[in-house]
Amino acid sequence: MRFAPRPAEILLQALVLGAVVGVLLFFLHTARERMAAQGIPFSFAFLAQEAGFSLSEGLTYAPGEGLRPYTPSDTYWQAFLAGFLNTLRVAVAGLVLATLLGFAIGAARLSRNPLARGLGFLYVELVRNTPLLLQLFVWYFAVLLKLPPVEGALRFLGIWLSQRGLFLPWIEATPKAYGFLLLLLGTALAVWGLRRYLWAKVLLPLVLLAGLLFLWPPFNFLLPERTAFGVRGGLEVSPEFTALLFGLTVYTAAFIAEVVRGALLSIPRGQWEAARALGLDERTVLRVVILPQAVRIALPPLINQYLNLTKNSSLAVAVAYPDLFSVYNTVANQSGRALEGVLIVMAVYLSISLGISALVNAYNRRVILRWGV
Repeated sequence: MRFAPRPAEILLQALVLGAVVGVLLFFLHTARERMAAQGIPFSFAFLAQEAGFSLSEGLTYAPGEGLRPYTPSDTYWQAFLAGFLNTLRVAVAGLVLATLLGFAIGAARLSRNPLARGLGFLYVELVRNTPLLLQLFVWYFAVLLKLPPVEGALRFLGIWLSQRGLFLPWIEATPKAYGFLLLLLGTALAVWGLRRYLWAKVLLPLVLLAGLLFLWPPFNFLLPERTAFGVRGGLEVSPEFTALLFGLTVYTAAFIAEVVRGALLSIPRGQWEAARALGLDERTVLRVVILPQAVRIALPPLINQYLNLTKNSSLAVAVAYPDLFSVYNTVANQSGRALEGVLIVMAVYLSISLGISALVNAYNRRVILRWGV
């Protein structure tokens, strides 16, 4: 049952919010006055000026061209956009990989296998008690930069790992890809709308099969291969991005593992015993009975770890990855617009964090309604 807040509580929250906004406006007004006294007007007009510096990697938007690689002739706002997209790329990949690794380590810590349980404990204690910045240095300088050159790259299942970073198998869309996707979408809508008719159950698979034969192949599978001009084909991931992604994933996964372990331990033992009494094996018990309940408990603290990973991505400057904060440092030093730049960075990180919180909270509400809690 939900209780409506009392008028006194609403008034208190409004006063606190007003005080916070007032303090922020006071600091902003003071900074603008100090800047004006030094002949530096507070303005965002500098964003339309040419940046004049390069980035090692990154895409930006150009009117009439769409997304394309960033160039030094682009403007400051395009440089910020390239940094934002780089931050978003590493944050999204890190969230997915850290969640998968964290759930695996958390489950291993509760395993009946002493080796798996011991390795999980060692991983969590070692990674969680080591500064993230130090781990990034280890991944970049002591691991990736010490790998063999491309000629002697380490290969595993089509994946190449060398001083130049990762080369991964990838897919490339053909001209038939858009028609293929439209065919799948149209078939799905038709199946949903005509599911009551017997003739549709016979005709729609035939239409789908004919369309697939006509539109095949929609994608080409590309594998990295060495040529006279280096490695070509597949997806190339820079060593800076690789080091940052590995560091954020391994570090955050240690905290997620503890969240998962706590959530699993909070499930009453009777749930485990009842599932085993039905003849279910351990994996089925964990996947079907325990994990759905544990996810509901783990989601609130998981939000904190997701936000920490996103904000920790600002340490990318340590490995020369051009994320949003790295771009800000360059822009502030070159243009002198430190206040305007930091306000942009704060607004972007706040927007990303609020977006992640909104998505996870929406899923959390859905889980709570499903379980009736």
